[in-house]
Amino acid sequence: MWLHRAMHAGFYVLLTASAARYVTYHGADVLVLGLTVALGLAYPAGVRWTRALPVVLAVWLVLVWVAPSFGWCAIPLFFQCLRQLRPRVALPIAGVLTCAVVLAQIRLAAAFDLSLVLGPIGVAVLTAAVFFDRARLLREAGAVQERQRVAREIHDTLAQGFSSITLLLELGEHDRAAAVARENLAEARRFVRDLAPIRGTLVDALHRLCPHVEVDGEPYPLSVQTEVALLRVAQGAVANAAEHARAGRVAITLSYLGDAVTLDVVDDGRGFDPAAVVPAEGRGYGLASIHGRITELGGTVSVESAPGEGTAVAVTVPTP
Repeated sequence: MWLHRAMHAGFYVLLTASAARYVTYHGADVLVLGLTVALGLAYPAGVRWTRALPVVLAVWLVLVWVAPSFGWCAIPLFFQCLRQLRPRVALPIAGVLTCAVVLAQIRLAAAFDLSLVLGPIGVAVLTAAVFFDRARLLREAGAVQERQRVAREIHDTLAQGFSSITLLLELGEHDRAAAVARENLAEARRFVRDLAPIRGTLVDALHRLCPHVEVDGEPYPLSVQTEVALLRVAQGAVANAAEHARAGRVAITLSYLGDAVTLDVVDDGRGFDPAAVVPAEGRGYGLASIHGRITELGGTVSVESAPGEGTAVAVTVPTP
């Protein structure tokens, strides 16, 4: 997401500017420069793994205490806390960051000024407001997209099926109408199943699906649409491995990254040529279905396979 990339770039710009300001006024202090390098190296780990974020914040707090000018880096760190942590945890931490900036401002100032207190607080409030408003817009956009998807599914499957049944009955084709009705019932069941929420967590659902599941990174909350899509992809890949690939082993890896979540399903089956696949009519778990689900979420799909070499299905979904 462009906002995330902008915040990451802004962090390093502010970190460099703070270091340059300190060196200009105080010289090259080994402790300050060492903490600066440590913070710059630790930041990517804090972005990717939530458990590493407290380390990043701790290094920054020490750096601000030693060199108050590094308080400029508070905004991207504040944003990162809001993005990775739940509000009841992120907001108190944001309060600590704001207090650190206020103290840094006061230490740098020749005389106390109320703006030294109100300024950082105002910036923190505006940052939180922008973040939560953006999250609200994303949720609303996701809801609209889901309604459009449901409407399209109903029109393209159930509605057209009922129209066919009506036409066949009017023509006296009762046997064909009954066959179409059975197909439409199967399609309706698939549709309801795809809308059903996941029982328990996504990780639990994957463990019930496959005995070989590995989770990388610290799990964080995902939208219902993302969890359902990832589970359906895993179900489809496992079903294909068992039914078509004659696989002896299937392994699933779920990775929680800073800005995305990835799902890899690898089997040791007989493989196939992805370019030669023809979607099977009436199947809900085909590669076309996987591509459709993930594309609607703004993600990407990669399928690597060859005859006799197994199959690897990898999907990536952004997590705003």
